[in-house]
Amino acid sequence: METKLALIGIVVEEENAVQIVNELLHQYAPYVVGRMGLPYREKGVSIISVVVDAPENVVSALSGKLGNIKGIGVKSLYAKTSERR
Repeated sequence: METKLALIGIVVEEENAVQIVNELLHQYAPYVVGRMGLPYREKGVSIISVVVDAPENVVSALSGKLGNIKGIGVKSLYAKTSERR
């Protein structure tokens, strides 16, 4: 199955949602290329960037599940191509 390279941006506004986010990302670990988390204490949020290489339906499912968590904002951005040049 063809995979797509995508960046999933997650804004965590409620601290108690972090554990749920981490558990969900762990379930999708085979698709995760890398992740970076940044606490922004002055604004009381955390920002997590997750790069995945997965079929489009998997990226959509993960984004949807993340978006359904209370206190979480999420957006996905797809690379124009996943092929090497």
